Amino acid sequence: MEFVVVIPARYASTRLPGKPLADICGKPMIQRVYEQACKSKAAAVYIATDHHAVFERAKNFTDNVLMTREDHQSGTERLSEVVEKLSLDKDTIIVNVQGDEPLLEAENIDQVAELLFNSTAPMATLSVDIEDEEEVYNPNAVKVVQDVNNNALYFSRASIPFQRDSMLAKKEAIPLQHFQRHVGIYAYRAGFIAEYLNLAISPLEIHESLEQLRVLYHGYQIKITKACKPVYAGVDTPEDLVRVNNILSGDA
Repeated sequence: MEFVVVIPARYASTRLPGKPLADICGKPMIQRVYEQACKSKAAAVYIATDHHAVFERAKNFTDNVLMTREDHQSGTERLSEVVEKLSLDKDTIIVNVQGDEPLLEAENIDQVAELLFNSTAPMATLSVDIEDEEEVYNPNAVKVVQDVNNNALYFSRASIPFQRDSMLAKKEAIPLQHFQRHVGIYAYRAGFIAEYLNLAISPLEIHESLEQLRVLYHGYQIKITKACKPVYAGVDTPEDLVRVNNILSGDA
């Protein structure tokens, strides 16, 4: 199995401006993410950014940084430009690692690449157990249900699967063992990325604001399995940045 990792690093962020360059224990966040990805079995790790400041900073620790357009509406569009720039074969497996997840374990990167490699699906992703009832009802925590063959059936911000007896009664804690939270790491076959962008936008992805529903809506499979290593939340806010710094400094 051979795969490459691409880390989209968009500079603009409403809640944390200049996020890729945010300091984490003396290193910019994008460097932390890159170094974690380099611990995986990837044949190469690339950073794809839309900002010269990120490009120049990344050049201090790698030559594998690409300048991409500013007008992309999604990480998938940025991936498509990377595929074109690198002239990647259509069967190349690409793992998209979010640029705001400095605590992502390399084993999870290898796992999602292997999941795709051992299937005929065009995409694969991961999930984790939900251990807090509050997260079941949190629309920012994307839930997922799957079939017996590890194919995703649906992703939703709603509480799925709805457990009728316990959730309607509202008299007792609901059993959590059937709830899975989606983890935002994807493996793609390179040829599918352009194909995905040519698919019509689905009403489901508009209602849920979840891009991956376009894939299911048009009848494609997304392989999914539980992450083999713990997955920490990414960095979206200044508070998240403090939390990650505390974890890495041993103060958490």
